[in-house]
Amino acid sequence: MSVPESPAEFSKSIVCVEDDLDTCEFLSILLREYRFDYFHSLATAVPELDRQADLYILDNWLPDGSGVDLCRRIRERYPLAPIIFTSAVAGRTQISEAMDAGADRYLLKPCDPDALQQIVKELLN
Repeated sequence: MSVPESPAEFSKSIVCVEDDLDTCEFLSILLREYRFDYFHSLATAVPELDRQADLYILDNWLPDGSGVDLCRRIRERYPLAPIIFTSAVAGRTQISEAMDAGADRYLLKPCDPDALQQIVKELLN
C-alpha cells in the first residue's frame, strides 16, 4: 500500500490537539495514511473546528485550557465524531470527566503504537 503523497489523496482526516511537539510528530508518522493536522493549544485548535475532522485525538492538559472542555465543544458541533484522549493523567476523576464529555477512548501515555493504530481504524470504520 502506498502512502498518499498529497492531502487530496487522503480518505480520512485526524485533528490532534497536543502540546508536546514530539508526540505530534510521532503520531503524524504512525498515522501517516490519514491527513493529520495538529495544534498545540486551544487557541490554535478552536478556529479549526469549522472544518470537521473524521477523528480527534486530544490531550487532557493543554497550555491554555482543558482537553475535556475542547471535547465538549467538539461533541456539541459534531456529535458522532470519534474522540480519543491520549494523556499521562491517569486519575479516575480525569478519565471519568473525559468520558463524560464524550470521549470514545482514553489511552494512557505512553500509548502502545499498535493498539492506537487499531483503535483509530476501528473508530474510523
